[in-house]
Amino acid sequence: MPLDNASFDRLVADEFPLDESITYLNHAAVAPWPSRAVAAIETFARENLKTGATHYPEWLKKERSLRLLLKDLVNAESINEIALVKNTSEALSFVAYGLDWKAGDEVVISDQEFPSNRIVWESLQEKFGVRVVQAKLMQAETPEQAVLNALSDKTRLVSISSVQYGTGLKMELTSLGAELKRRNILFCVDAIQSLGVCPTDVQRDNIDFLMADGHKWMLGPEGLGVFYVNKQRLESLQLTQYGWHMVKDRGDYSKDTWEPAPNATRFECGSPNMLGIFALEASLALLAEVGIEEVYGKISANVATLKALLSDIDGIEFITPNDTDRCAGILTFTIQGRSMPELHQQLMDKNVICASRGGGIRFSPHFYTRKKDLETAARVLKELLAQ
Repeated sequence: MPLDNASFDRLVADEFPLDESITYLNHAAVAPWPSRAVAAIETFARENLKTGATHYPEWLKKERSLRLLLKDLVNAESINEIALVKNTSEALSFVAYGLDWKAGDEVVISDQEFPSNRIVWESLQEKFGVRVVQAKLMQAETPEQAVLNALSDKTRLVSISSVQYGTGLKMELTSLGAELKRRNILFCVDAIQSLGVCPTDVQRDNIDFLMADGHKWMLGPEGLGVFYVNKQRLESLQLTQYGWHMVKDRGDYSKDTWEPAPNATRFECGSPNMLGIFALEASLALLAEVGIEEVYGKISANVATLKALLSDIDGIEFITPNDTDRCAGILTFTIQGRSMPELHQQLMDKNVICASRGGGIRFSPHFYTRKKDLETAARVLKELLAQ
């Protein structure tokens, strides 16, 4: 059940006591932590100070809770399909260097990808003779059709961002995933700009591999992310990292033989980032409490409000698509006759925290962002343009 207005306002006040001098519109880069994540880390640190790892079994319960929250967030079949990784790039590398490539195989990406979802595939060219094909998303009837147009009988895998980091374009994954499944092409999704924003369903969308960092829309710390592997694809990925943690009989140090864990923990070669686990678990519990549908609705409303507040600026051009179904949490724009890098720096100097991306300025509010902060950002921008 959605929170009523009074309960929601109390939650925002309690969880996000941001410095009043700052207008924070940069969740697509690195997000502030909620109060409960800070409290979780403080509790964990004090326990370490007093008792060390005496209660490690209790810590593992927190780890399991995080896996369950991530399972629900992506709608995986079970936590056996969830691995905790350092970041999106590591998970992408697990896929890129885990598959059995043949010279001439093709990987299709888009022409709007963040470097993480481009460089890793390009690195396969010299090693394995894999060709990377870039679909030009805006040169077809739909972005999904652009991806399908780029396929050939040599296409082995499509790797696409669910939301593009620069333009904010939101892909329609369900129809794309269905067609890729029909063609027996693997589907890999970089969900760093959508997980924690939009409802996600790896089963509905026929996604084979999905990955995302926790430090953006999931409101967690850097250094911890999620890697979803469809159980039917688990054995198709050769392992590229090895250690004590990724084995079937973890903790039985008397064994002279070993085999990989029968689930996604086989991609976790060493000791877990327990500090990050405590923080991200708390942040995801907050998102679950609000409800991802409610989160998405409030983020969408904030982006729409921002766009309305900026629309009367002379020369403004929105890079983010006009279609609301194509938007998530990002609003990117340019202003004719103005240097966007210079204007971005001026906004930062005025404590409007945002990013320079996609050839323009990127605003990215979260569900808790107050309307007065959106109004402040618009007012400061207009004042700078008037100078």
